[in-house]
Amino acid sequence: MRFQALWEARWILAILVLLAIISGLFSASAFWFFVLLCLCTLAFFRDPDRAVPADPNVVVAAADGTVVDILELDEKEVLKTKTVRVGIFLSIFNVHTNRAPINGRIVYRQHRPGLFFDARRPECSDKNESMTWAFENPRVTIVVRQITGAIARRIVAWANVGDELKKGERFGMIRFGSRTELYLPLEAEVLVKKGDHVFGGSTIIARLPVLSATKNRTDFG
Repeated sequence: MRFQALWEARWILAILVLLAIISGLFSASAFWFFVLLCLCTLAFFRDPDRAVPADPNVVVAAADGTVVDILELDEKEVLKTKTVRVGIFLSIFNVHTNRAPINGRIVYRQHRPGLFFDARRPECSDKNESMTWAFENPRVTIVVRQITGAIARRIVAWANVGDELKKGERFGMIRFGSRTELYLPLEAEVLVKKGDHVFGGSTIIARLPVLSATKNRTDFG
């Protein structure tokens, strides 16, 4: 998977390397400038492994970044019901790989064209280009929305509808600063607050209600 993230940078790196070689024929400072840009690009497309919590009752962050809002609102595209939305802003310094928030099957994936407002602006959720995903298991469906920003202009999908993903498994990325939103059921206990920094696939952002053992117990009379 680390190579998969770097593969998204192949043309950027190829151009920068070519510019470094050409500029190096005329200027040492220009050569090192483009080398620095290559290193910055490699840093942006880094994709570290993460320790994923095994507890089936927890939901993990779908992206690295800063929690910018936690709101109750209707999710109108997939769930069509009131949810708790946790919005995460990704700066250019964050890892931009997106990860599954729960164990589950992808039951929905839809790209929406749009604008490129700053991902910190409230209207970006409705107006910016985005990709909406739904992860489903027997107890819950979690919607994740990848949203482009003023700099980020490309959403990359690595998974398809029908794929079974483990919690924390990578499903895509957004290039160069963006926003990722998670839509949680109202009964979920949100464990982060605005301003918290989270790590995709690792930070627990919510806890689902513990299933009662009596719910699945057969009554033999």
